[in-house]
Amino acid sequence: MHYEAEAPSLPHNPLKAIVAPRPIGWISAMDRQGRVNLAPYSFFNAVGGDPDMVMFSSSGRKDAMTFAEEGGEFVCSLATFDLREAVNATSAPLPRGESEFGFAGLTPAPSRKVRPPRVAESPAAIECKWLQTVPLVPLDGSAPNNFLVIGQVVSLYVDDRFVRDGRVDTGAMRPILRGGYFDYFTAEPETRFELRRPKGGGG
Repeated sequence: MHYEAEAPSLPHNPLKAIVAPRPIGWISAMDRQGRVNLAPYSFFNAVGGDPDMVMFSSSGRKDAMTFAEEGGEFVCSLATFDLREAVNATSAPLPRGESEFGFAGLTPAPSRKVRPPRVAESPAAIECKWLQTVPLVPLDGSAPNNFLVIGQVVSLYVDDRFVRDGRVDTGAMRPILRGGYFDYFTAEPETRFELRRPKGGGG
């Protein structure tokens, strides 16, 4: 079968079920008044190295994006299986400036090089300086509804319990990943395997 949004042949758009599972960026950001926003974004990933960069995409100009622009910084805490209920709670549409940390029963921990706090309960966090927001203009030239927020990584936090032989044990942290519909997945240690690139390979 083929699916096209203009003439849907399924009750739900399958894109998010195909581009899956996706990492979740649990974004904290601070506005000019020092108010903090915390929200999960499943359109999130690393987009560059040397220097390291990450991005998240916002549907509409939501607080995480506008706070990152105002404050010039944001933090991506790792969303894990143990924290799944709190991650979900922070997606609630609270009034601007109301703390998702308090609403979800989470502890803000000071970051090292940026003002927004990380989630203390999370085993890892990525501190970023905001670089730019890219409006994603659709083919028809209409006003964009999606915005790509890009940040440069300035510091990384990892709980010492998950650093083994000089490497971060991703599976042991059990990050949650987003699928389509209401589906989530976890990365587990027993699913890990290694592949060595052919010499000269990139990517």
